Amino acid sequence: MEPSTETNKEEEEQVVTPWEVAGKDGGKIDYDKLIDRFGCQRIDQSLIQRVERLTSLPAHAFLRRGVFFAHRDLTEVLDGYEKGEKFYLYTGRGPSSEALHLGHLIPFMFTKYLQDAFKVPLVIQLTDDEKFLWKNLTIDECQRLARENAKDIIACGFDISKTFIFSDFNYVGGAFYRNMVEVAKRVTYNQAVGIFGFTGEDHIGKVSFPPVQAVPSFPSSFPHLFSGKENLRCLIPCAIDQDPYFRMTRDVAPRIGYHKPALIESLFFPALQGETGKMSASDPNSAIYVTDSAKDIKNKVNRHAFSGGQDSVEKHRQLGANLEVM
Repeated sequence: MEPSTETNKEEEEQVVTPWEVAGKDGGKIDYDKLIDRFGCQRIDQSLIQRVERLTSLPAHAFLRRGVFFAHRDLTEVLDGYEKGEKFYLYTGRGPSSEALHLGHLIPFMFTKYLQDAFKVPLVIQLTDDEKFLWKNLTIDECQRLARENAKDIIACGFDISKTFIFSDFNYVGGAFYRNMVEVAKRVTYNQAVGIFGFTGEDHIGKVSFPPVQAVPSFPSSFPHLFSGKENLRCLIPCAIDQDPYFRMTRDVAPRIGYHKPALIESLFFPALQGETGKMSASDPNSAIYVTDSAKDIKNKVNRHAFSGGQDSVEKHRQLGANLEVM
């Protein structure tokens, strides 16, 4: 059984869910506490060196510098790879903005490195249905944003012969839906509330969504890609706020005959306003988008970026910058 995700809201020091990220009292995210709470493991130097040895390539800068800092069962995936067992990659994007911002690019840039280094297939899920359920958007608008976001993802340079990009509205059905129902039957409502924090005010669409994000972890969800390869392992590069989905998935997977998906998880790319949260499409002034012009970027940095400076010129001259937040 994966570690419990239930938290006492009064005692919770920071908020990290798939939909909200905020440090305690406006402070930084404490990743050590997050690792303890989620039950994942830190990536150490020996693991980085092992990746380099197996790929005969230098580790990606995001790995060397601790941007991707935690994992679940990465060692098992590498054990299998060393024995000649392949795996596949799974990552995704919830399309709620016209374009990707720098924070969105982090997992895709790293996934590109993993695909090239290990020469493995990749599935990319566009959760346009999730954004319809959580945002004030029409289905048509969510589908349009998924297509726009797909252009930015394709531009990252993935191997087109090994990459499958799909939107939920267009793909869900058949074997994929069968796996969704298998997962849904094995997660109680109380477990879903404990994992995701659903309340009585949330509509049933939200409660029913987690299996949709879970089942790309299972190769049988893609019979046109992995027919006869039901034992293929899955490695998921993602930001650590997506961990609740895959803790649920890892609990269910052995009960329906699949390997637990492995994860390699990143820090949050900070908002321009500071490290108390992450760049978010919900606040355009917190983020720099791939479609922003040089003028847009300059204006955002000058007006919204938090540099560690004091509240006034006089105070800044007296105290100088706060180097802890620069």
